[in-house]
Amino acid sequence: MRLTPPAWPRVLPTGLVLALATLGPLGRRLPAPGTWGSLAGLLYFVVFFAHAPIGAVIGASIVGLYLAVGFCGEAEVRLRKSDPGEVILDEVIVMPLCFLGWRTLPGVAPTWVFLLLGFGLFRFFDILKPLGIARLQSLPGGWGVVADDAAAALAACATLHLGVWAWTKF
Repeated sequence: MRLTPPAWPRVLPTGLVLALATLGPLGRRLPAPGTWGSLAGLLYFVVFFAHAPIGAVIGASIVGLYLAVGFCGEAEVRLRKSDPGEVILDEVIVMPLCFLGWRTLPGVAPTWVFLLLGFGLFRFFDILKPLGIARLQSLPGGWGVVADDAAAALAACATLHLGVWAWTKF
């Protein structure tokens, strides 16, 4: 099976594609755009998914991931760059994956601590790309842009759960 980029973004105006992929000024005008995108993603999680059932988070994430693949991949083409730093829609869309099942964690800390840990772990895995995450960037088009961030988010989620488990056991 060969991954090909979605064709639907090709017909959209460049201004719209770039505005969505970069979240406007967040990706284009602020320093450390990936961090700002992750903060926007944290807000996205808190506003829309913090109290949603896990199935809703997964379903919305699948749709969001597909849309991000389309917009981020097309932004790569139009900017003539591979995984451009200003494209941050991928960070926003994957952030809810960092917190899958977070409400099932024991209440060993206030909510803000879990949110801060999830954010920090995501940035760690997104920047360093350990555990084979870096290899995902070689997927074609928007698939590579989004897949490494999704893997980083899932690694952050697993680490958060393992950390809470270890904290309560020891």
